[in-house]
Amino acid sequence: MNTPIPAQDVRPEPGAINRSCILALDLGTSTGWALRSHDGLITSGTVSFRPGRFDGGGMRYLRFTNWLTELDRLSGPIAAIWFEEVRRHAGTDAAHVYGGLMATLTSWAELRGIPYEGVPVGTIKRHATGRGNAPKEAMVAAARARGFSPADDNEADAIAILDWAIETNGGVE
Repeated sequence: MNTPIPAQDVRPEPGAINRSCILALDLGTSTGWALRSHDGLITSGTVSFRPGRFDGGGMRYLRFTNWLTELDRLSGPIAAIWFEEVRRHAGTDAAHVYGGLMATLTSWAELRGIPYEGVPVGTIKRHATGRGNAPKEAMVAAARARGFSPADDNEADAIAILDWAIETNGGVE
């Protein structure tokens, strides 16, 4: 049985960037993700956790858990996770979905001993575009300028988070 690690020890170690698979997430109903695998290959995309018509309230979170587990199984083991830390939401529903996904992510990571850390929105935008309040279009353009082809702003944000984590050694510049 895995023993959860204490909360103060869950920040990704700077060395985790160089030695293994790392994951970056832009949490939401349409979650953007970017993953740097063991061999340095970066893949990214979006995945929808929109509930179906007959789904119960917890199904999106079960699907998210299953998706994380499958990603870890196929590409991992994941050594560290960074996610966009949102402090203000456009609406109540978005806040509830974000909170549920963040709770699911952090409990999933705790059970596996995977360190995780939130990165403020302004930090990500400033890193990618030079402006802490850059619009969605600028984030997509910044990802394209780095050689990626994001499908939307969610994927672009995840790419920016991953790029920030790699370039700043997880915020330990």
